[in-house]
Amino acid sequence: MRTIKHLSLAIATCTLLFGCGSAGAILLTPEENIDAIPLKVSELTEAEKHNWGHLDLLKDTIPGMSVDKAYTEIIKNKKGKKVLVAVIDSGIDIDHEDLDGNIWTNKDEKPGNGKDDDNNGYIDDIHGWNFLGDGYDEQLEYVRILASGNTSHPDYVAAKAEYDKEYAKWTQRKTQYDQIYQQVKDADALLTKHFGKKDYTQKEVSSIKTEDQALGQAKQIAQYMYSNDIESMADAVEELNNALESINERLNYNLNKDFKGRVNGDNPEDINSKFYGNGNVKPVKKSESHGTHVAGIIAAERNNGKGANGVANNVEIMSIRTVPNGDEYDKDVALAIRYAVDNGASIINGSFGKSFSPHSDWVRDAIAYAAKNDVVFVHAAGNDSKNVDVEPNFPDDNINGKEISDTYIRVGALAPKYGSGLLAGFSNYGKNNVDVFAPGAQVYSTTPENEYDTKGGTSMAAPAVAGVAALIRSYYPKLTAAQVKQIIMNSGLDINTKVIVGGSSDDIQPFKNIVKSGKIVNAYNALIMASKMAQ
Repeated sequence: MRTIKHLSLAIATCTLLFGCGSAGAILLTPEENIDAIPLKVSELTEAEKHNWGHLDLLKDTIPGMSVDKAYTEIIKNKKGKKVLVAVIDSGIDIDHEDLDGNIWTNKDEKPGNGKDDDNNGYIDDIHGWNFLGDGYDEQLEYVRILASGNTSHPDYVAAKAEYDKEYAKWTQRKTQYDQIYQQVKDADALLTKHFGKKDYTQKEVSSIKTEDQALGQAKQIAQYMYSNDIESMADAVEELNNALESINERLNYNLNKDFKGRVNGDNPEDINSKFYGNGNVKPVKKSESHGTHVAGIIAAERNNGKGANGVANNVEIMSIRTVPNGDEYDKDVALAIRYAVDNGASIINGSFGKSFSPHSDWVRDAIAYAAKNDVVFVHAAGNDSKNVDVEPNFPDDNINGKEISDTYIRVGALAPKYGSGLLAGFSNYGKNNVDVFAPGAQVYSTTPENEYDTKGGTSMAAPAVAGVAALIRSYYPKLTAAQVKQIIMNSGLDINTKVIVGGSSDDIQPFKNIVKSGKIVNAYNALIMASKMAQ
């Protein structure tokens, strides 16, 4: 679903204004000194905002992964091995100015000849594969369960409860946003008429003195928008319009029991029909930016004077388009993992997830297949502010708590401020089922058509860790995938502070209570530990 920068702003506005409802180096061991450092109290600079996940907690007082420090002090001019990272996502703009030099090309396939030159079953898979074909919008999994009409389905009752709750929530939200959008649009029109121009300024709005009630309310609305980092009323109208588009997509497609999104002609209930889709791995819409953003976090070309730096400098990205605007199919995910493994990927990033998974065994079998073939699988923990030890999030790597893979890493998201607000409020967590945390809120990266944007989610934290895994596999290629996971788990910074969990100030726990390793990922430490393990 499309990310809206100020999605919560409109609800706050509605409530406030209108009464609506609502190597050789020393391994850093921070136990003795992290909690003694001064907290970052000033706002992040633009440079810090664009790079905070690469900064160093001790030096910069920002909880990044010490990536820049790793390059300066460890990697320097070392020549590593190329690492192939598969990004299972919504498609990648492989022509992006900051990614095009780091895109994998299948040298065994001749482009555009309509033949399966490498005999892997996929015709013209030059840069990966697209299991969605021309598809984009899809239902959520629990909606598919209801739409099947199978009331004996083991998840039917839970799916109906979830649907009833979510449909009511999004219907109410649409009503709220329709009202807010009209109010803000009318206020902008009134202020435009008052000033005789569209590009009126905040200062000009503040100077309005009037007895006219409508103009006074327009001033009040505009000032509230300005106070929430909206630069102009035109921007407010645009963002609210984008929010409404997103809400309408949720209701018209994701939550619509009658919508048919599958366009491939295959049977998603039959895992044996494997060769469907096409070789076009790019997004079908510019707004389908998620996969491009994820790819940039891993592999945006470093220090080329363009918008962003990826974590890894010696990497190629394989694009596997599998994640629609809605919930991914278990079959597509399972086959995408196997495609990545069979075509040489040593790391897979999966920035997707859902609460219902009718064929979770297919996906777990594929995760086990990746582990058996020495592939690291990095997966986002999810953005529901919930404990995934209690409430499931798929895919996972365990059956009743017993892990089936020693190379699967589940990642929660950090915010760019050390202290009680270290955890991103949206991030899932779990002492047993979330392995580590990494930068995930307010992350700047690539988006389609040579653009850049800031997005937040555990979707952004997972590729940060995939990037660290790529650094380890590049400079210490003899280490196994299981060793890479062990290093990432053990080399992070121990966090002893208490944190707000699930975005609720009523739930404050020691950081060690909500993540298996008790650590936040650190690239500098990871490379030192990898060096020692490789010896």
